[in-house]
Amino acid sequence: MVEARWNGAVIASSNDTVVVEGNHYFPVEAIDPALLRPSTTTSVCPWKGTAHYYTLQVGEAENRDAAWYYPDPKPKADNIRDRIAFWKGVTVG
Repeated sequence: MVEARWNGAVIASSNDTVVVEGNHYFPVEAIDPALLRPSTTTSVCPWKGTAHYYTLQVGEAENRDAAWYYPDPKPKADNIRDRIAFWKGVTVG
């Protein structure tokens, strides 16, 4: 079981992650949606497409843009469609 943890909370937990460039992408249904807040931040990867972000909210603590996903990935990255990855201090393992 792979878990994503931050600030004492389990953000995601799954046996079905896809690893791309060292990042575990969790299926959407494995994420605790109560801990995600929409963000307006985007970034572009030349081979994956446009990433969109979520801010994590655990209690009073906020971790801006600590989760990302590709709502419409390019064909070579279609295996991460409907999946979310983490960074910025989120422990994954």
